[in-house]
Amino acid sequence: MDANKDGRISAEELQKSFMTLGEQLSDEEAEAAVRLSDTDGDGMLDFEEFTQLIKADDEEEKKIELKEAFKLYISEGEECITPRSLKMMLKKLGESRTTDDCKVMISAFDLNADGVLSFDEFALMMR
Repeated sequence: MDANKDGRISAEELQKSFMTLGEQLSDEEAEAAVRLSDTDGDGMLDFEEFTQLIKADDEEEKKIELKEAFKLYISEGEECITPRSLKMMLKKLGESRTTDDCKVMISAFDLNADGVLSFDEFALMMR
């Protein structure tokens, strides 16, 4: 990625690296990525800044995937995983459980004891 071997990655180098990986990154996107991750203000990414950029992107991707998985477990019109919606999803997956079983499963991660799992509780459970 560091084409000129100066120990830093410019917006142009970042853009070319993405192209090598088969991804498109516009000039504006590359400049914005560098600008947002450039903590020392030199207009370039050093190793630490670059790893933080990649880490942030990876964490955002994981959050999106978790939200998609969460949606599979909630019933239409609801915002949380209920014992009933958990039971229905488990049945779809070939796992037959009673509503009481599902209540016990939910209670293990139900931090506010409201009987359902919010997205944040689900995310903690999936760690």
